[in-house]
Amino acid sequence: MNHELDFPAGIWETFAKSRPPVRCSPGYLIYLQDTEATCFYFLKSGRVKSFIQSEDGGERVLNLYTAGSLFGEASFFDELPRVSSALALTPCEIVPIDRELVTQEFARNPELALAMMKYLARTVRLLSGQVDQMAFRPARWRVANYLFTLSPAGGPLSCTQEDIAAAVSASRVTVSRVLNEFARQGWVALGYRTIALQKPEELKKLCLS
Repeated sequence: MNHELDFPAGIWETFAKSRPPVRCSPGYLIYLQDTEATCFYFLKSGRVKSFIQSEDGGERVLNLYTAGSLFGEASFFDELPRVSSALALTPCEIVPIDRELVTQEFARNPELALAMMKYLARTVRLLSGQVDQMAFRPARWRVANYLFTLSPAGGPLSCTQEDIAAAVSASRVTVSRVLNEFARQGWVALGYRTIALQKPEELKKLCLS
């Protein structure tokens, strides 16, 4: 879910100015759940997913990140083992941000430190919202909320039904049924590994109902 909608565009790019990006191929595991967080990352280009895995191999997607996002920051700042893993979904360029770099940038720009505190608070709110929707909301609401928060202005999304199912704790069959219902209503258009949001305002109405 996109929880940085009202942050200034390009706010995190300052982290990428003094470090060359690392290039990752699709399927590259950037970090692993339960490992030490020695850095977090700025996503310069590409798409990354964060997810958690249960002991029996089950997976739940927590977030899908696009260019301009930060990820892996929560465990970096609380200095505890990572609670999730991160995987490159497409060719990516990522910039690792270690303690030396973040201290340097915060000293240079205190407003960036305040923005980071707000970003971390949004992460907590995001996870609280996910717990709420898993526990109390029907699948139709969860799918609509997921799509709308990814693209509140509408337009194409590059994601699969499996991605959505993992993110909203529903079966792929259930997600397929809900998406086809939305398509019949003209809210979305379904393509190969893409979903175009044609009437995001209708998804928002459903989420508010």
